Amino acid sequence: MLKQGEVTEEFFGDKKIIQNVSLYRFTSDSILLSRFARAKAGDVVADFCSGSGVVGFHFMCLNPNIKSLSLFEMQPELADMSWRTAQLNGWQCEVVCTKLQDIPRAYDDKFSLVLCNPPYERGGFEKEDFKKAVCRKEITITLPEIVDAAFRKLKFGGRLAILNRADRTAELIYLLKSKNLEPKRLQFVAGTAGAKPYLVMAEAVKGGKEGVEVLPPLVNTTESGL
Repeated sequence: MLKQGEVTEEFFGDKKIIQNVSLYRFTSDSILLSRFARAKAGDVVADFCSGSGVVGFHFMCLNPNIKSLSLFEMQPELADMSWRTAQLNGWQCEVVCTKLQDIPRAYDDKFSLVLCNPPYERGGFEKEDFKKAVCRKEITITLPEIVDAAFRKLKFGGRLAILNRADRTAELIYLLKSKNLEPKRLQFVAGTAGAKPYLVMAEAVKGGKEGVEVLPPLVNTTESGL
């Protein structure tokens, strides 16, 4: 099942996830997001910019009562890895290899929850491998495009759980509200207690009422926390 450069790593107890040493590998941000997002029984879940599937798979393991999981990833190699990870563990899910901007209209108003650990760095990639850079930098998609895709694919009352750089919090909130995705929960993440946050996680509800809960800052002291 493994291809050149691939390895299996321990994942959520006795589960395994396929990673490729030459492609982008997930960080602890993915695990933080899957734990921050709240599930409801029967959720129809999408993982945007899913990469090797870690956010969606970890969320599914934490919340076995969700109805379905769909992964959306533009890089064929990463989409293929996530599909084979699902097969390896006997998980039922859908993997769609596409840009978020090109997700078919058949998925409009479908999901009750969208998870997204997006590329959130700006700047060029001249000195980086392109396949790794597009997972970290806004090269093929921008934050406004991600928010727009989430709005179109969420049903009314559906939730978006997303993270970004802490210094882009104002931009993130503005974009969410501009698409009628009302921020309901915010949590900042720091590397050590008392340190300046480097990350923000947000949950927004499509068509939700105003009023946001700001949670206590989270200290991320683990590398992956699987």
